[in-house]
Amino acid sequence: QDVALFLQEFNAPDIFMGVFAKSKCPRLTEICVGILGNMACFQDICMSISKDENLGQVLLQRLCDSDSPTLLETSRLLLTCLSQPEVANVWVERIRENPSVYDCVCFIMSSSTNVELLVKVGEVVDKLFDLDEELMLNWIKNGTCQSVGPSVDDSPEELPDFKIVPCILEAAKQVRSDNPEGLDVYMHILQLLTTVDEGIQAIVQAPDGGKETWSLLYDLVCHELCQPDDPPIIVQEQKTLLASILSVLSAMFASQTEQEYTKMRKSNVEVPFSCYFILDMPLIGSLIRILQYMESCGKRSVDNSKESEQQETGRADLNEEDFHLKILKDICCELLSNTLQELTKENTLEGLQEGHLNEQTCSCAFQNLLPLYFASVESFLEVLREADQTLADNLEKRFPSLKVHA
Repeated sequence: QDVALFLQEFNAPDIFMGVFAKSKCPRLTEICVGILGNMACFQDICMSISKDENLGQVLLQRLCDSDSPTLLETSRLLLTCLSQPEVANVWVERIRENPSVYDCVCFIMSSSTNVELLVKVGEVVDKLFDLDEELMLNWIKNGTCQSVGPSVDDSPEELPDFKIVPCILEAAKQVRSDNPEGLDVYMHILQLLTTVDEGIQAIVQAPDGGKETWSLLYDLVCHELCQPDDPPIIVQEQKTLLASILSVLSAMFASQTEQEYTKMRKSNVEVPFSCYFILDMPLIGSLIRILQYMESCGKRSVDNSKESEQQETGRADLNEEDFHLKILKDICCELLSNTLQELTKENTLEGLQEGHLNEQTCSCAFQNLLPLYFASVESFLEVLREADQTLADNLEKRFPSLKVHA
């Protein structure tokens, strides 16, 4: 902090402004932005930097730079400022009034292969959307303003017609294997989009009908996260990522179901739901496995809390962990309930044959869904009765509330 105050006393930000205006050396620019980012970690200096309108505009222009290290330091500086409640609104307003920020951010997300940069830019977008719903709505509706974009020389370059959802997906694919925390960030951005109708529509009414988004999230849930060979404790590590993914899948599923039912009512033609999104047993099996793992972690948490009853600090951490697991459970149950209602006899037979459905998994599902999702469970039980009468009877015995009354 002493160094930061010393630099501020000798007008370092003004000196850096001169560097940005005249320097042709990318490393010098990167260093100057990086030093400003370090200075902005301290509240008073951050407020001073943020209130300088000229410096603010110049820093936003750095997002159009073609140099990845400079872009990384610029993103880090923006995230630092957006994380300071006293000045966050200043930057949100500044970004809202500067259309080129949208284009430059989309350009980075859709074309960069630098994972560290993609993660930091994702954190900036996540913070912006979390802070200001109006800005998020503007970016959802935005096509492009054909702003000046990154270029290797000083000549302006027009950017393509960017849409926010494909750019987010492209960045998520890049960070997927190398940076789990980065994937978490981009999934949370998608989840934030689904908190408004315009965001859901932007996802499901894309040119591919949302299939690319569904396919990526489906693949993560069914083939990558919380797998059968993972220990149950993995659900603790992946809880926020899983909650974001399942929340988006649930919103897409509900939205597309509503649209297709509307189409069917208008045309009087029955359209199989599976034509639109992948509805198969691996997804339902994955949802039940997540619930099973949470039950296992829940039992372990109870045992741990009994052992450390006197340790108040540990108990506080446990409560926070339980809170996040509860959110995941609620989202998981909602999606499982919706998918079970769409199952046919053929789907159910497939699930029985492949081992996704058996007395243990069905019991776990019913235990978590009842009594809140009684109608969904009852509907599934009727289909199950056609596929396996014995299993249906056994489940009725375990859950007496489901017995059919004449």
